Amino acid sequence: MSPFSKAHTRLAALRAHLTGDALRPEDPGYDDARTLFNARIDRHPAVIARCETKADVVHCVRFARDLDLHIAIRAGGHSPAGMSLNDNGLVIDLRRMHTVTVHPGSRTVRVEGGALMSHLDHATRPHGLATTGARNSTTGVAGFALGGGTGWLDRAFGLAVDNLLGVELVTADGSQIQATDHEHPELFWALHGGGGNFGVATALTLRLHPLPDFSIALLTYRPESGPDVVRGYREIIETAPPETGGGIIRTQLVDALLTYPGPEQDLRKLARPLLALPHEAVILTALPYAAFQRILDSPAGLRNHSSAESLTGLPDKAVDVFCELGNTMPVPTATRYSLFPQGGAIASGPDRFPVPFRDARWTVHPFGMWEDPADDRRCVQWVADVRAALRPWSTGAVCLNLVGDEGADRVVAGLGAGNIRRLAAVKAAYDPDNVFRFNHNILPRW
Repeated sequence: MSPFSKAHTRLAALRAHLTGDALRPEDPGYDDARTLFNARIDRHPAVIARCETKADVVHCVRFARDLDLHIAIRAGGHSPAGMSLNDNGLVIDLRRMHTVTVHPGSRTVRVEGGALMSHLDHATRPHGLATTGARNSTTGVAGFALGGGTGWLDRAFGLAVDNLLGVELVTADGSQIQATDHEHPELFWALHGGGGNFGVATALTLRLHPLPDFSIALLTYRPESGPDVVRGYREIIETAPPETGGGIIRTQLVDALLTYPGPEQDLRKLARPLLALPHEAVILTALPYAAFQRILDSPAGLRNHSSAESLTGLPDKAVDVFCELGNTMPVPTATRYSLFPQGGAIASGPDRFPVPFRDARWTVHPFGMWEDPADDRRCVQWVADVRAALRPWSTGAVCLNLVGDEGADRVVAGLGAGNIRRLAAVKAAYDPDNVFRFNHNILPRW
């Protein structure tokens, strides 16, 4: 039997075993299924398997191994480098597996591998509970959490990875296992930052926290006010309760955002220095966290490129450089340029996991978004220019959730040089052939 005939025979068998379905390039719906958040990514998998059960995932892994097909794993599809897609391989599409089960008594939640932040937030909201989520409601929970996970609630509740209690995983040989502190503990350690390197996460269990109140203050300023706004914001963060979060978000204007897991009147007192500065608009209100999560969603369907630097601090000179770079943003585009405070529960969280950016004071996140392919070069270069200009204040570490494929050195920066050999040993034990390589890849032999 020729390889071509074998592939079609195996595909027919795969389809017969799946509760979901499998799409080939000639099938209706294939192009929609391969569309990602980043419109720069244009890849053509041989098969897109839309899984509905754990058994589907097992069948897909074994199918790909049998035919020596590369495997990519898709949930939210927000990877800046398009790591949820490949050419001529198999995509395990988990988006139909999005059930979220809340256990209010134990303050935990089980989240299937294809769930988005919106699924998680809307399930926990009726119980007055929440956990640290991404800054975009359409981000996949699994990729976000396993990659570290920094979001609006991280200064209050810690990184997403700090709230990870268990992972249900399909490994490279098609086995179904559960990783916790007591089962496969070394693998569980590696999953706290190591992302999709070790298998397909079919479900995660996360710790929840009470969130009876949530408030925001969002003030908009002219660009020339930027240095005063950033300095005022810095002073608020340095003196406010540690659960206060938010960030500076630069577009054509300057937005200062304060988030607070408490009542509006308390946040209003914290926001007084920003309210005293001349501003163009202000929103200061209590609202459900799940509703807020959608307000600042980045638009899908644009070309994009992003990166990040973790900063040791934010002295006046760094403030000036940050603001000057905002004035060089590529226009007219939808590009955003953000500065997020760290500290709080991030800094006080467990130091045993491979997340070396924990001790940073701030994170700068240039996020280029544009429509015209002719703008690719200048937008990508602007992101690189931001990183270079702020490098004097860099800790050297980075949150891998925020960056694309920037080479092996950045993978080390995102996981910690002291952790790489240990992570490689876990990779060698669970995925010695590097089946799961479409990620910030950890080699089995580093």
